Amino acid sequence: MNAISNRYDFLLVFDVANGNPNGDPDAGNLPRLDPETNKGLVTDVCLKRKIRNFAELAKSGEEGFHIYVQEGAILNEKHREAYKALSPDDTKVQKAAKLNPKDDDEAKKLREFMCQNFFDVRTFGAVMSTGINCGQVKGPVQMTFANSVEPIMPLEISITRMAATNEAEKKKRAEGEVEGVERIDNRTMGRKHIVPYGLYVAKGFISAKFAERTGFSETDLEFFFDALGNMFEHDRSAARGEMATRKLIVFKHDNALGNAPAHTLFDRVKIHRQIGGEVREIDGRLDNYPPARQFTDYAITIDRDGLPDGVEIIEKL
Repeated sequence: MNAISNRYDFLLVFDVANGNPNGDPDAGNLPRLDPETNKGLVTDVCLKRKIRNFAELAKSGEEGFHIYVQEGAILNEKHREAYKALSPDDTKVQKAAKLNPKDDDEAKKLREFMCQNFFDVRTFGAVMSTGINCGQVKGPVQMTFANSVEPIMPLEISITRMAATNEAEKKKRAEGEVEGVERIDNRTMGRKHIVPYGLYVAKGFISAKFAERTGFSETDLEFFFDALGNMFEHDRSAARGEMATRKLIVFKHDNALGNAPAHTLFDRVKIHRQIGGEVREIDGRLDNYPPARQFTDYAITIDRDGLPDGVEIIEKL
């Protein structure tokens, strides 16, 4: 399939209610936030993980849509697949702990194999030089951290567990002797972190020039946009509460290099607070209006006047 020939920039708007969209392991799994502004953060890695998970579900077993970065996967064994495809009769390839391409031509073929077979390599790129060396690929799709529109207020909720882990714990808890465990009516205490409500915005960039190198096609593009719209629907858990993609606004350029800088296009999208039918500017002061608790507390507008020649706005959602 032919690679895409147009550049794209996009804004992804999603929200969370009573959940933790992306916990920070360095802060006791509290929702990530910017300490200067208290605005919430969701990493690009977190969003890519959800896209990969959706691809695994939607395209399971389909040729060209295998996933390179999987939980518990051994990456070198996936690199070995490329060497096996190029040299199926080479016994060294089957067992060697380290492999390197013989020349530039073989290195190119190894990269092409990985791009053709693994959707996330073709889309996001990958560093594949760990032991069994398949080189490095820069993907056409790049994403930023998502930032919340307003400061978030993370809450720490206490929870209890009535069941015991084993017979010994059950006996000790009954006697109130479990060291280091809070005891309330013989229940083990725990903690859960949530954001009551937060609206987040991530920015994305799709390069047609890098797509030429990986083979990222129109079919891949449509599937990628589909994944952005549906990835939260198949990522439900008690920890994440309610998460949903609310808007996907795409700026399509009529050529590979683009017709306008991405930041000028993103500036055309404005998000305001909507209170009692009145639209207000967001000034960052939570005491100026009641806290948002649902998507309808916001109004999203797109300035289409004076759009640069060759740029088309597509609202996917």
